[in-house]
Amino acid sequence: MQAVVHRWHERDGKVVANPNIGYGACTITYADGSSREFYRIGLSANTTGISVYVLGLDDKTYLARTYGGSIGKAGVTGYCIKFRHLAVINVDVLQAAIQYGMSVHQAG
Repeated sequence: MQAVVHRWHERDGKVVANPNIGYGACTITYADGSSREFYRIGLSANTTGISVYVLGLDDKTYLARTYGGSIGKAGVTGYCIKFRHLAVINVDVLQAAIQYGMSVHQAG
């Protein structure tokens, strides 16, 4: 899994936050106006499988519309792709979503 993300991540190092591993950087702005730097792509193992977080996207429907129909047995939300294990998804589609997340410019 890390190899898939690392392939599209050349400039920034990884960030370990809680049980997540993050790649890249984006700025998260909260409702109160405060902000902080966070990762663009996050990987998390949990009790239901693996979650890949794609943060910093302006269009919260993009992931589901673009990758949801072709990724396989995965739940796709505005910023998360969740699946049981790699064998049940199309890894090329996951790779495309990660590449998009690492390359898209963040608004602001």
